[in-house]
Amino acid sequence: MTEQELICSARSGDREAFSRLVEQNQAMAYSLAYRMTGNPEDAADLTQEAFLSAFVNLSKFDGRSAFSTWLYRLTSNLCLDFLRREKRRSTHSITLEDKEGEDAAQLDLPDERYSPERELERQEAEKAVRRGLAALAPQHREVLVLRELEGLSYTEIAQTLGLEEGTVKSRIARARLALRDFLQKEGNFSPTEGV
Repeated sequence: MTEQELICSARSGDREAFSRLVEQNQAMAYSLAYRMTGNPEDAADLTQEAFLSAFVNLSKFDGRSAFSTWLYRLTSNLCLDFLRREKRRSTHSITLEDKEGEDAAQLDLPDERYSPERELERQEAEKAVRRGLAALAPQHREVLVLRELEGLSYTEIAQTLGLEEGTVKSRIARARLALRDFLQKEGNFSPTEGV
């Protein structure tokens, strides 16, 4: 079925047709939401919200652009709204209890998730990891990307590359060590992090 046929069927109430539209576009929507929020849970929630909005408003889609373009705009707008709300809500409240379990005090903690400093740290770490990946031997980079970035299992990687599963595990272990060593030499990773 073409995209237009799927949209027409979905407008008529065909949930399977809409499910196919979701399958074709969910990676793009999630990727956008993740890049905008920097948080996987928020990105998943916003992606789901974007598809819900697309389903509810499918009759408003005029077809002048591709469905993916329309969905991209929906997702982007939802993310921008989310980030504006989060910026306004700059603290988290915690209620402290005394020894008897009674509420003793209300404490407001700053929300640092979306601070410019945190974003800069995230970007710098991402650049360092990219440099580290580029410095790895091709066979190590390949298995590490498939495992850590694409989320494939050892078995799936072995099948994809035509290797034994033990070879995959060994290469991944070596790749992780080489990446760690690279990051340590650049000063972006200390041996105590992640322990």
